[in-house]
Amino acid sequence: MYKTVIFDVDGTLLDTEQVVLHALRVALSNVGLDYELEDLRFALGITGEKALAKLGVENQDAVMADWFELEAKLNEEVRIFDGIVEVLSKLDGVGVVTSKNAGEMETGFYPFGLAPHFDVIVCASDTENHKPHPEPLLRCMELLDADPAATIYIGDATYDMECAHRAGADFGLALWGAKRTDGFENANLIFEKPSDILKYV
Repeated sequence: MYKTVIFDVDGTLLDTEQVVLHALRVALSNVGLDYELEDLRFALGITGEKALAKLGVENQDAVMADWFELEAKLNEEVRIFDGIVEVLSKLDGVGVVTSKNAGEMETGFYPFGLAPHFDVIVCASDTENHKPHPEPLLRCMELLDADPAATIYIGDATYDMECAHRAGADFGLALWGAKRTDGFENANLIFEKPSDILKYV
């Protein structure tokens, strides 16, 4: 049984995958770089800056700003995963650790009204290091006064799993967002739907 539950945002609380990837693809095409959506999936779960660096993008600030603007315009296509609100309403001492920065949170998280359910929110602007580095999760657990051994971090990316294990916490795969178990052989738990979480807290 876990005393503390911490969530990722994209692909875990919010169904943002297609919006994020479509906006990134368009931003890249605007500077002459053409990719298929599937080729950009690696960008899910890490900071935008890190994703653009991996792609070798020049003038990253301009491309990042374009990506951010395009994503904000598609915000109406983002939805909260079914069952998330009901689960959050039954949990106490809950946190968020996300690769979104403060600006992205303002347009891509807070408008959905989930923030009141969380006691601590750690975004990419709050730490020097980012997932898969354990610092963001360690910061969140510290602020929650949580014991890593009694904490589970729920996410949809291998970066989330690595972050959890490096921080001494367990990892739960949000299968509703990840849609696959390949690469998650070291996940401590696999949740097919949000309500499954309640069996372990």
